[in-house]
Amino acid sequence: MARHLIVDRDGDLVVQRDPDRPAGRLLRQDDVDASYVDLGDPRHLEFDYLRWARLVLRASAARRVVHVGGAACTLARALLAEDPDSRHEVLEVDERVLTVAREHLGLRRQPGLRVRVRDGRVGIAARAAASADAIMIDAFLGARVPRHLVTVEALADCARVAPLTVVNVVDTAGWREARAIAAGLGTAYPQVAALVSGSRRAGNVLLFGARAAPDARRLESAAAADRHPARLLPSGDLGGVPPWRDDADGTRRPTASSNARAITRYPRASG
Repeated sequence: MARHLIVDRDGDLVVQRDPDRPAGRLLRQDDVDASYVDLGDPRHLEFDYLRWARLVLRASAARRVVHVGGAACTLARALLAEDPDSRHEVLEVDERVLTVAREHLGLRRQPGLRVRVRDGRVGIAARAAASADAIMIDAFLGARVPRHLVTVEALADCARVAPLTVVNVVDTAGWREARAIAAGLGTAYPQVAALVSGSRRAGNVLLFGARAAPDARRLESAAAADRHPARLLPSGDLGGVPPWRDDADGTRRPTASSNARAITRYPRASG
C-alpha cells in the first residue's frame, strides 16, 4: 500500500489522505488510527468493528442511537446515510477532535445528527428513561475504555435509557477487560454477547447487552459475510472476571462539570 499523505497536523492529531481511496481520510492521534471517513461515501466503514456494530444495530432495528465518543461521527453518519429518518446524538468530550473533523473529515450540521461536547456518562444521565433505542460506547483513554463509562452503575443507567448497549473494547489476549465489561453488561441486561474475529488474540471485542436478543442466526450470517468475518460469542464464553464498580480503584461517577477527557479513538480491528 502506498504511504498515506498528510493533509493537516495539529499537535498529536494528524489527518492523512488514503492513496488507495481518493476520498478517504484517516485521523490519527498519538500514532494510533483514530477515525476514517470516505468524503464521497458516508456509508463506507473502513474499520471492521464499526461494520460489526452496524450489523448489531440493524438486527435490533435501532433508529434512535446515542454515541458515546464521536471523533468524525463516522458510524452516526453512515447510519443516517442509509436511514435519513433515524436520530443520532454524539457525546464527545474532546472539542479539538471535533474541530479537526469539521475542517477535514466532512463533519457538517445535518438533520438527525446532534453533536455535543460532553462526557458520555453525564450525557446519558441527563436523558429520560426509554429515550433511545441503543447506546454505542466507543471512547478510549489510551487503548482502554474509560472505566467510569462501563461500571455496573454506569451500565445500569444505560439500561434505563436504552434496551441495547454496544461497547467496543480493544483488549489483549485473554480479554480480561472485555470480560469485566461483559460482566457489567450482564448486571444490566438479560442478554449479553460479542462479535469477535476468528481467534482469541488481541484486538477488537464488540460487546453488546440487550433486553431482547437480536436474531442470532441473521446476525451470525451477516457477520460471517463481512470482508473481515466475525463470529458471535455467547455470554458463557465471556465470564470469569468480576464487573467494575464505582469507587473501586478510584473509579468515580463524573459530575456535569467534570473536566475528564475521554479521547475517542477507533483502533483498527485485527485482520
